[in-house]
Amino acid sequence: MSEIINYIASIAETMGYTGIFIMMVLESSFFPFPSEVAMIPAGYLSSIGKMDFGFALLVGTAGALVGATLNYYIGFFLGDRVVLNLVKKYGKYFFISEESYNKSKNYFQKHGGITTFTARFITVIRQLISIPAGVFKMDFKKFFILTGIGAGAWNLILMYIGYIAGKNQELIAKYSKILLIGGIVFVIIIAIIYYFINKRKGKLKNLENL
Repeated sequence: MSEIINYIASIAETMGYTGIFIMMVLESSFFPFPSEVAMIPAGYLSSIGKMDFGFALLVGTAGALVGATLNYYIGFFLGDRVVLNLVKKYGKYFFISEESYNKSKNYFQKHGGITTFTARFITVIRQLISIPAGVFKMDFKKFFILTGIGAGAWNLILMYIGYIAGKNQELIAKYSKILLIGGIVFVIIIAIIYYFINKRKGKLKNLENL
């Protein structure tokens, strides 16, 4: 594991901010590329003075937004039927199954636009949630803001893990679990707040119609 981290960190250092941007574009599009591979080494490199923490976070989040926007417009212009057919035919080449696509679509339908934020903390769905957002014609401004906040928060968590843990495998595992639990709790709190805000808006709307 440490050899892998060393190797990835060396690649991130060699490619610099451009490499982080490209990797995060891939991570948020339909390519099977985990954000952990880019952002944890970026956090480590910033801890030893080879990268600026804030700028690396900004670049990584910008890359995530570009990849997510690509997926959004794929869903927006092609529609659900075409996207599903493409997943059936070519999904295996990108490690995208019909089940994972349908799962992200159902997740979006059930929870609405807020999922473009909350899904950033959920493996697999994170990469695909932007497609159903486009399929169901979610307001792009709202999509962009929620995705940016979610991607920024997730990248910050990953970079912080790299920053405090460096190349230590045990510490990475330790802080990953702690921050993952914290992230899940945070997402639940946001979802509850969003639910009650919508519920209150619904009640006010009903009162106005009386």
